[in-house]
Amino acid sequence: MPFIASFLRRIYLSLGELAWSAVFLILVLHLVVSYLLFMLAGEDDLVGNPVDFLYYYMVTATTVGYGDLSPKSAPGRIIAVLVVLPGGIAIFTAVLGKLLTAIGTIWRNRMRGLGDYSERAGHIIVLGWQEGQTYQTLRLLHSERHANEPMSVLVAKDLPENPAADYADYIRSDRLADADALMRAGVAEARAIIARGANDDETLAAVLIAEDHAPNAHIVAYFADDRTAQMVKQLRPRVEAVGSLAEELLSRSARDPGSSEIAARLLSAASTDTAFSLPVPPLQTPLLYGDVFLRLKRRYNVTLVGMLSEGVTDLNCRDETPMRGGETLYYISGMRLDPGAIAWARMGDET
Repeated sequence: MPFIASFLRRIYLSLGELAWSAVFLILVLHLVVSYLLFMLAGEDDLVGNPVDFLYYYMVTATTVGYGDLSPKSAPGRIIAVLVVLPGGIAIFTAVLGKLLTAIGTIWRNRMRGLGDYSERAGHIIVLGWQEGQTYQTLRLLHSERHANEPMSVLVAKDLPENPAADYADYIRSDRLADADALMRAGVAEARAIIARGANDDETLAAVLIAEDHAPNAHIVAYFADDRTAQMVKQLRPRVEAVGSLAEELLSRSARDPGSSEIAARLLSAASTDTAFSLPVPPLQTPLLYGDVFLRLKRRYNVTLVGMLSEGVTDLNCRDETPMRGGETLYYISGMRLDPGAIAWARMGDET
């Protein structure tokens, strides 16, 4: 019959490939046969209680051999020598080998970019790989990672293995603008996305896909052409488009020596004076920018340099500028402040 032939063929293939189903079937058959043989040999101490027999079988198959349960009769010992010991040890070795192989396969697949991090949340996704620049980006992101923050995920193409395994997990894709690759990278719950393709067209395509699939992530994209960056800023206000600052730094440093060093220190995570951002929670009572400036300086030794409010960034706020909550403060410090540890309600008490 076709059904029986198909069933037997499936069993044959499972046995040939030593699939998990075949291993489980062999284990059950060997367990049952051993139990019946001990029953025929009159080993009541072993087969009288199924739990005792299972215990005896496992400690024998794993070569532990406590000795508290053992065959008493000569036929029982022969069964143990010829059936239980060789069969149990062989099955245990097969299970252990398949487990190690499965673990090794998972690890190799992750290194080759075939893993799945769709359940990850609160992490940063980096789209695109440029030798040197992207590695440095991943290293800096890793250096600022909190203890409970998940590892970043790199999505790149044409890389046989993870080029930065110490700093990020890896998803391999044929193109950056790939929704499936982004889903495997956990884009739905990502905290931020950094996009930098081989060219501006690739970066823009990746940004558009990321924006559709990451409703809550902050998206940062690098564009070599400043005109493209400005266009993205106008048409996609949610995306923080970054262009090259080389020309601005050159001209500014010529008139104000040391400006490039200041900018480098403000942006470097390794610097002792780095620019950070601080979200302001909803406030029951409005605060004045000047009061917050003094409070943060005296209590935490940080220097406010500006504020983002209603989409407008002001780097020279007046003291009387009100804060009602929802703003983002920018400050210079040697460490990042914990927003939850700041007593916002008492900010106006000290002037």
